[in-house]
Amino acid sequence: MKHSLGRRATPRPFLKWAGGKGQLLPDLLERVRAAQPFQRYHEPFVGGGALFFDLYRRRMLGRKQAFLSDSSPHLIETYCGVRDDVETVISLLEQHEAQHSEDYYYQVRADVPSDPIARAARIIYLNKTCYNGLFRVNTKGAFNVPFGRYKNPMICDADNLRAVAEALRKPKVELRHFESVLDRAKPGDLVYFDPPYDPVSETASFSAYDKAGFGHDSQYRLSIVFAELARRAVHVLLSNSYTDRVLSLYEGFTIDEVKANRAVNSRGDRRGKVSEALVRSF
Repeated sequence: MKHSLGRRATPRPFLKWAGGKGQLLPDLLERVRAAQPFQRYHEPFVGGGALFFDLYRRRMLGRKQAFLSDSSPHLIETYCGVRDDVETVISLLEQHEAQHSEDYYYQVRADVPSDPIARAARIIYLNKTCYNGLFRVNTKGAFNVPFGRYKNPMICDADNLRAVAEALRKPKVELRHFESVLDRAKPGDLVYFDPPYDPVSETASFSAYDKAGFGHDSQYRLSIVFAELARRAVHVLLSNSYTDRVLSLYEGFTIDEVKANRAVNSRGDRRGKVSEALVRSF
């Protein structure tokens, strides 16, 4: 059954995402405005999509083509499931919500449906009810986050999901490695990179969004892609940890230090406001 959105909805990220950019949006928007006018928008590590959804809400993309991609098949399949059949996703999430318990969580985590729309609803359910809202897979690519103890988790935000589906109708959403942006970014486009962050310490490292991980070699290759895009007159913006490695990799570009609250650390005394780097080529 079709539902009317009524007045224009304002989509927000529909997945919890470690390192999500909600709190850095003012800093990011300031730099996106500095890149205007840009032709097309590319986000090769879409994650929770905080910047894309904010640009959409503010109508800053207008008629510009957007390209949203990631190397996580779970993530991209979930985006596509919401875009292609949001009403079935909502119906399935309502069923998950009605049966939610710790035992049910582990049953859903263990059983992977054959239908892609059901898999999308499964990932949203697990993401909303797992420990710390993490999105983590093991070396076999299986979601492996333990149960999260929430009193009343928001499992099915139907209005937001419908707004997200509307926002995703025009962009190209694809499973792609970040290096493939070199194949389609053109002079005058804007590329925003939000990779798994370079660890500020051994206990602060978290890059298990997909089974390949994202280590030092990946950080280096990303810096090469960044520099090549800049050489081609593409506007490039990147967020990462404010570490010596990142400062060295992007030496020669504009690097601004900003503060954000982060909690991906096993030690509570090392959580809180930390320095992050916003790197830009323009």
